[in-house]
Amino acid sequence: MAPRVLISDKLSAAAVQIFADRGVDADFLPDIGKDKARLQEIIGGYDGLAIRSATKVTEKLIGAAGRLKVIGRAGIGVDNVDIKAATSRGIIVMNTPFGNAITTAEHALSMMMAAIRQIPAADASTQAGKWEKSKFIGRELTGKTLGLIGCGNIGSIVADRALGLKMKVIAYDPFLTPERAISLGVEKVELETLLARADVISLHTPLTDKTRNIINDETLAAMKPGAVLINCARGGLADEMAVRAALDSGKLGAAAFDVFVEEPAETNPLFGAPNFVATPHLGASTLEAQENVALQVAEQMCDYLLHGAVTNALNMPSISAEEAPKLAPFVRLAEQLGLFAGQLTESGIETVRLEYAGAVAELKTEALTAAALTGLLTPLLQTVNMVSAPALAAERGLSVEELRRGKRGAYETYIRLTVVTERQERSVAGTVFADGKPRIIQVKGINMEAELGAHMLYITNEDKPGFIGHLGTELGSAGVNIATFNLGRSAPGQDAICLVEVDGEVPPDVMARLQAVSHVKQVKALRF
Repeated sequence: MAPRVLISDKLSAAAVQIFADRGVDADFLPDIGKDKARLQEIIGGYDGLAIRSATKVTEKLIGAAGRLKVIGRAGIGVDNVDIKAATSRGIIVMNTPFGNAITTAEHALSMMMAAIRQIPAADASTQAGKWEKSKFIGRELTGKTLGLIGCGNIGSIVADRALGLKMKVIAYDPFLTPERAISLGVEKVELETLLARADVISLHTPLTDKTRNIINDETLAAMKPGAVLINCARGGLADEMAVRAALDSGKLGAAAFDVFVEEPAETNPLFGAPNFVATPHLGASTLEAQENVALQVAEQMCDYLLHGAVTNALNMPSISAEEAPKLAPFVRLAEQLGLFAGQLTESGIETVRLEYAGAVAELKTEALTAAALTGLLTPLLQTVNMVSAPALAAERGLSVEELRRGKRGAYETYIRLTVVTERQERSVAGTVFADGKPRIIQVKGINMEAELGAHMLYITNEDKPGFIGHLGTELGSAGVNIATFNLGRSAPGQDAICLVEVDGEVPPDVMARLQAVSHVKQVKALRF
């Protein structure tokens, strides 16, 4: 029986035809995504669900989708999909991460020009018959400094276009290497420098714990008087109340937002502010972008439903059915090694080196490298997957090296991940035991054996008596239970590493007290 796909949002006729041409039975019901009750009634009869942003794929809807195998989002954002619930039900969530980059970049530039020349206000005034020519004195972009917070796929396109406008471009992006910055023609700077120098600041970073409210009272105060702020990336990157206050006071010369914390934004603190331009999340709304992502998602869903090929999946690695039994545990290991290193890396990465020793060197190491990069980039980008990770790494100028070798040392097979940054080099190695579970076997040259849990504490310290007891007392007093405890040291009395699995998050005050211990060098909470 042919697979059945429900298209619950508007997709182009060409995209719908792809399903028919590939032998997939597709029902095109573009308005049903807005009818939650009806959608829940019928979803149980489908193997695939193709959506845009209107359909909300909630845990309740997923619970009613008894045979659903794949959700395809035509576009990059998946805020309307409960990925955790889909994963727990074995449903693959796909998106199309590269189909609307040019469109979004062009919209950011359009908003920049609209704000700096006060075009919306001038248009409204002129059409009202006022002809207030002296009221709308603008500024030139030529010679001005554009500061990009985030210089990945979209940010680099904005940089290229801005250079064509004869602007100077500076960028803050922890994953942008100096070499990549040179190739783009931009100057890599720290955030403090960008805030102080930029005439126009444009946001092009995902919304993560690190980037949420990156524009706030403090960063606004550090900007040049009269700076212009553009956000066509994600609502929540800027504190909207703080931006409103900066516009009212004149600290910000203008701002233009395409995205908001609450959408649809029927009311917002920024509405009505002086020199503020707003659009209703139009970043990806061009005919070309809408067509591209629709065609891509149709092809990806057909490939999976008919052949089991996984492309641009957000919640599983891209591994074929034939490769899965051997590769899957090592893919998990590689991703955990990357995630381990990524959470400890705080400066720009220059090189990622992967060493495959023993039996794992005979496997499809390209998939393993993609998995390692996925883990490495996840703390910053979150939605990165095995398909997009290599491209995202390349965009940031990361040099990725692979080394295959025969069995060496005490373990039959292992993977070693080394991250070289502007400041240091750090390596972590792991293997897969007979039970199929990944294990850490070495960190920074110090041997240890540790299984990674959901909540981990990573502590580096000088090997001195009493530390273990002190750590246990602190955690116990805070009601934090220790699940596993793993130690390693370079030599007695020298560098030591402690990896502790705990049953929940460690309170910030406990983390601060541990960090304050004289012989403790670093305390870091890790999540897996």
